[in-house]
Amino acid sequence: MQTISPVFSCDLKSVIQPNLTAKNARFSHVHGKRVSVRCGYRSESFSFPNGVGSSRADWQSSCAILASKVVSAENSSSIADQVAVVNGHINGSVDLSIVPSKNGKPGLVQPLTITDLSPAPSHGSTLRVAYQGVPGAYSEAAAGKAYPNSEAIPCDQFDVAFQAVELWIADRAVLPVENSLGGSIHRNYDLLLRHRLHIVGEVQIPVHHCLLALPGVRTDCITRVISHPQALAQTEGSLNKLTPRAAIEAFHDTAAAAEYIAANDLHDTAAVASARAAELYGLNILADGIQDDAGNVTRFLMLARDPIIPRTDRPFKTSIVFAAQEHKGTSVLFKVLSAFAFRNISLTKIESRPHHNCPVRVVGDENVGTSKHFEYTFYVDFEASMAEARAQNALSEVQEYTSFLRVLGSYPMDMTPWSTLPPPSQDV
Repeated sequence: MQTISPVFSCDLKSVIQPNLTAKNARFSHVHGKRVSVRCGYRSESFSFPNGVGSSRADWQSSCAILASKVVSAENSSSIADQVAVVNGHINGSVDLSIVPSKNGKPGLVQPLTITDLSPAPSHGSTLRVAYQGVPGAYSEAAAGKAYPNSEAIPCDQFDVAFQAVELWIADRAVLPVENSLGGSIHRNYDLLLRHRLHIVGEVQIPVHHCLLALPGVRTDCITRVISHPQALAQTEGSLNKLTPRAAIEAFHDTAAAAEYIAANDLHDTAAVASARAAELYGLNILADGIQDDAGNVTRFLMLARDPIIPRTDRPFKTSIVFAAQEHKGTSVLFKVLSAFAFRNISLTKIESRPHHNCPVRVVGDENVGTSKHFEYTFYVDFEASMAEARAQNALSEVQEYTSFLRVLGSYPMDMTPWSTLPPPSQDV
């Protein structure tokens, strides 16, 4: 099969050492090995010649100027060996077909694991969209809203969804980045910097939680409630009323918690998940709409191998990540944000994450003493298209104060209306 390289060349190189897990450990908590990156502390001047061009190549060329100078960390094994593992050359082929269940009937598609990331099969006309979780997860609903009539590919980890797109197993990925109650999904912010994918859109999904259990199980019989930590936090008040004596345990996915109960015939355990998960795994809905706040919304990002061409004919949002230059003083962040304020550009999100290359910086001298400052990388979303001169000029000024600056994507905003009302009832 011919190897196809992404068109957009970015100076971001990630070396990923996958955490190989057996499929029978799907329900355990999986913690991948952290990946360190080094950020080169060198700021280069740039300009947008003739503005942002009308072609994909012109936009990619302009965006590449803002790319970060990031070098992958050294590892004990050789780079060639690591790349071979990431590209899946030591694994077998991917089988995404329907798997038979124990009773002989067709079962649900099993999520991809990191060991499944072997060379991709040939692509047809149907768009293949990767998401984290199992069928019935809210991410599956987001993938369906973002790309209707697409083929959804479940993945057991966020990392796998990123790599599935990079290795051409999937065409897009739809992953959560923040929830209106639970806050940011920090893992995905870190992965945005470590991988080469580009944000090409966003989608917002109202989250409607249900308490699920096996048929015949009553609420007063529940001694344990399992779900994703964010789902448990979003339903804490309701669970205290519905199941005051039940132990609350974190699970890696909402729909996977429902599947786990059904697969193991657990009559003392309930899951917090969607109504669709109840339908898929044969569970009853003990309580509907148990989120503590009706306005519970999760924002998802749509990721692709290539960026889209920014336009000005509709509202656009741009996402960037940067690190401040050393020895610029405490006013660096203020100066960066002022570059947007002076041009009347609204910021919709700012998130700080530890700087993986130098998380702590020591300042001072031997006579007075020293102090330790934490170093951060900053993620910023602002309401402007990179096709606008004001956005280009803002980033030109921002780069004066940063050691690296990378445009993660300039993409259409999600302007579709949504309702916090529960979905129509279904026979489950």
